[in-house]
Amino acid sequence: MMDWESKPRYVISIAARMIGIEAHTLRYYERLGLVQPERSSGNIRLYSEEDVDRLRYIKALMSDCGINLAGVEVALRLMQRMQEMQQQLEEMERKIKKVAEAEIEDIIEDIIEDAEWKEV
Repeated sequence: MMDWESKPRYVISIAARMIGIEAHTLRYYERLGLVQPERSSGNIRLYSEEDVDRLRYIKALMSDCGINLAGVEVALRLMQRMQEMQQQLEEMERKIKKVAEAEIEDIIEDIIEDAEWKEV
């Protein structure tokens, strides 16, 4: 099931207006691979809220920070890699927590067994 932000909903003219750039710029960004909008059954580009946010970020990098398209591509790849690493870190933390909880349970069981043995 798609969440609200990833669901395609805006046609190119609306997305362009929301971001403040021209529709041909969006098509150019798509050709470069900076954004991949969904396509309707009629082959109409449909942009999600995530796409619009990404395009706003691209626009900000270019206009506010003066970064060119090559720099934007590098920044986006680095951000993607950082997100992947964050997900890996969170997964490792979950695994460590499970292992630690299992070890604590084993220690508690050993203590209980030792206590029961000493009572006998």
